[in-house]
Amino acid sequence: MSRRPAHRDSGLPSSLMSRVEVCPPAMWPSSLSFWGRARRWLDRAPWTPAAQRPVNRLALVKAEFRNSLADLRSADAAPLRERIERARSLRELWHLRSVLYGLLATEFTQAAAEERMALLNRHFPMRAPRNGLTPLDA
Repeated sequence: MSRRPAHRDSGLPSSLMSRVEVCPPAMWPSSLSFWGRARRWLDRAPWTPAAQRPVNRLALVKAEFRNSLADLRSADAAPLRERIERARSLRELWHLRSVLYGLLATEFTQAAAEERMALLNRHFPMRAPRNGLTPLDA
């Protein structure tokens, strides 16, 4: 007769237990497949009304990254601005998040940095964090 161990409190604050993990975007977007390219071509066709055409997400996300560091005055902000401008994909921008967070937390507060990062994180896939407390057979 097997008994499951009782659920133990991990000792972590509840805010850490409910945190959502922000994941990098896919390495190869679905638009690189044959059908994805055909659909993208049809969406950009001149007969499609301009209001229904897809928006350039990369340009929008770059603009939000620029806005989040607009009031930074440190010398380290200039190289980050250049890296943001040179980014060719959302995945590259995803990797710049940690540098941006460090600059924001240093110049302002950690709470202010987390608030600005929450605005940027909405552009990237999210999932619930995996933890070691969940039994394998459940």
